[in-house]
Amino acid sequence: MVTRKMEQFIDNMPSVDLMRSEKMTFVQLIIPVESAHRAVTYLGELGLFQFRDLNDDKSPFQRTFVNQVKRCAEMSRKLRFFKDQINKAGLMSSPHPVLQPDIELEELEYQLAEHEHELIELNSNSEKLHQSYNELLEFRIVLQKAHGFLASNHSHEFPERELEEHVYSNDGFVDTGSSLEKEMKPGSSYQSGLRFISGIICKSKVLRFERMLFRATRGNLLFNQAATDELIEDPVSNEKIEKTVFVVFFSGEQARTKILKICETFGAHCYPIPEDITKQRQISREVSSRLSDLEATLDAGIRHRNKALASVEAHLAKWINMVRREKAVYDTLNMLNFDVTKKCLVGEGWCPVFAKTQIQEALQRATFDSSSQVGIIFHPMDAVESPPTYFRINRFTSAYQEIVDAYGVARYEEANPAVYTVITFPFLFAVMFGDWGHGICLLLGALVLIARESKLSKQRLGSFMEMIFGGRYVLLLMSLFSIYCGLIYNEFFSVPFHIFGKSAYTCRDTSCRDARTAGLVKSRNTYPFGVDPSWRGSRSELAFLNSLKMKMSILLGVAQMNLGIILSYFNAHYFGSSVDIRYQFVPQMIFLNSLFGYLSLLIVVKWCNGSQADLYHVMIYMFLSPTDNLGENQLFWGQRPLQIVLLLLALIAIPWMLFPKPFILKKLHHERFQGRTYGMLTTTEMDLEEEPDSARQHHEEFNFSEVFVHQMIHSIEFVLGAVSNTASYLRLWALSLAHSELSTVFYEKVLLLAWGYDNLVIRLVGLAVFAFATAFILLMMETLSAFLHALRLHWVEFQNKFYHGDGYKFRPVSFASLTEDDD
Repeated sequence: MVTRKMEQFIDNMPSVDLMRSEKMTFVQLIIPVESAHRAVTYLGELGLFQFRDLNDDKSPFQRTFVNQVKRCAEMSRKLRFFKDQINKAGLMSSPHPVLQPDIELEELEYQLAEHEHELIELNSNSEKLHQSYNELLEFRIVLQKAHGFLASNHSHEFPERELEEHVYSNDGFVDTGSSLEKEMKPGSSYQSGLRFISGIICKSKVLRFERMLFRATRGNLLFNQAATDELIEDPVSNEKIEKTVFVVFFSGEQARTKILKICETFGAHCYPIPEDITKQRQISREVSSRLSDLEATLDAGIRHRNKALASVEAHLAKWINMVRREKAVYDTLNMLNFDVTKKCLVGEGWCPVFAKTQIQEALQRATFDSSSQVGIIFHPMDAVESPPTYFRINRFTSAYQEIVDAYGVARYEEANPAVYTVITFPFLFAVMFGDWGHGICLLLGALVLIARESKLSKQRLGSFMEMIFGGRYVLLLMSLFSIYCGLIYNEFFSVPFHIFGKSAYTCRDTSCRDARTAGLVKSRNTYPFGVDPSWRGSRSELAFLNSLKMKMSILLGVAQMNLGIILSYFNAHYFGSSVDIRYQFVPQMIFLNSLFGYLSLLIVVKWCNGSQADLYHVMIYMFLSPTDNLGENQLFWGQRPLQIVLLLLALIAIPWMLFPKPFILKKLHHERFQGRTYGMLTTTEMDLEEEPDSARQHHEEFNFSEVFVHQMIHSIEFVLGAVSNTASYLRLWALSLAHSELSTVFYEKVLLLAWGYDNLVIRLVGLAVFAFATAFILLMMETLSAFLHALRLHWVEFQNKFYHGDGYKFRPVSFASLTEDDD
């Protein structure tokens, strides 16, 4: 009777959107070929239909629309090329993009090919001109530096050389044509005697270059060098680097050949320099003139290139979005199959029940807009596999749903832990991080992220900043609960304040000398909210706070584990499994609360009556000597017989969990499918009531041994987990204590210690160290530590009581969710 009333009460409760995933339906679509593209486009704009891949057995190159996908991929490559070129040119994106009428994909493909060809040609010409400019610039520098070397060497006497001889024969310098062009031509003839080769090389290679020349010519050379006055852009790598001009004097054709090969090996650029000063000046003037002409040509080329890029940039965002959409459409069409007539495409997929009307309207619109004579058939079907899981989330709940999904996606219509994680996760974090000063710092950071939400959501953030920005609302609630718990602990950067009135305790005399030894005396009513500030610094501070936080951790842990077991009841009730309610939920509640629920009761009673009973002794001897007299550890009348009853109930609950369920499932299976071979029975009675020939039945035998072993593992895991999980919640106490002690150390041993010196520099240094320690250790490392521990408590201690997490997400074809990874 009570169970029936409870079920009626639960059935009448209002539904919660996030509590269970949306009801899904499996649908078959039969789409005429002429309507297929437009139908998938409209479904992508709606974003509420997930297609199933009917061509799993085919490679991407064997699918129907592979050529269209390749075309889209090629257009994406060209668009990425344009984007890179625009970024390199430093062009700013236009805040008001130019409106352009819609164009077809073929026209866009033609435009992109034209723009790419134009840009490649412009880049090629620019690179050639730039290389010529750099070479002429190097030639001018070599002319300037080598002039000094040649002038100084004219004053020395060398037996192998006559002063009027040149390294390069003067036969090349005739009156016809430009002297510069003649000098730049290779293959000039040489005369016998002392010769020279001039050029330029990277400064980092000079020592090795000189050593190699010395070895190759056995020291028969004169090597002169001079560093350039400015960084020079290398014609090959286009990087600004330091270079050195060199002039090598040598004798003999064999030495010349070796030196030229070594220059080529080290990447040195050799330039012919005449010894005649008049010709040097003439060549220098021609080089300067050609450099001026090239500068003007390069500037004009850059302006023309930037103009071409600006015309592309005005439409780039729209083109990228269009190509992404088209590629998504053809990727989706590749998941469909042609029917036997080759005139229709057949697709299958999932959609939420609430979206059926919207999807049918979109398909009707696609039929009308494509002027098709045949409509699109929308046919609901039965499906063998489990439906996908879909929750309608918003900016606030999305981060909490991601926390749950990181452990495992909820099974279809399974109770969603995110509903409770919204509150319990930030609260358990705050229990470990409780300090209202640190909480205010986190709150300011969260408010900044929320205030700049629209701006930051459009920017490309690093992985770390993107994670923080995505969890901005989690950070908001964590900071608010941290302020709340900090007020309870009465800690502001570890300093207590008399916020809610005066302390209930006073010193025994006016001197307060014995405050840390004899203690304080209670003179007023209990402090109205949180921990009395007088506990800070008292002789029993650590013992009191440890006892408080440890017991509070146990109470919170038992409450959350009970919530998890209660949610398993809601799951069993929703799926119509009375077996799970009677032989799993009931014994689990009995076992957990007979031991740790009783411990929580003792904690509350001890707090209420101020007893000095030792709870460790009570719990240990409840198992070892349940019939012994409790003595001074008795907290209430009838405690000993209650303990015996609870101990017996806990012992009975273990076989209650283990044995009945496998045998009952076996019995139900044989009654239902006697003499026939059917699928393995699930734990829900709803599945037992399905038709024998329905699509959901798998043709496998019921494996009793597998079911029994699974139940045995589940029972043992729960019994042992009840102990280990309760102990695991003590991390709330441990991390809260560590955070408080670290705050105290930084405050007393850094800030107060520095403030004790009558020196401004020491005070500023102490303040800086305190701020650094607070920001990077307490606000970053401790925040991350408390976050991870709260995560573990939810994933392991809470969710393992009811959450299977073996579902898969609903991933509809949606243009709104397309990113750069989809290019």
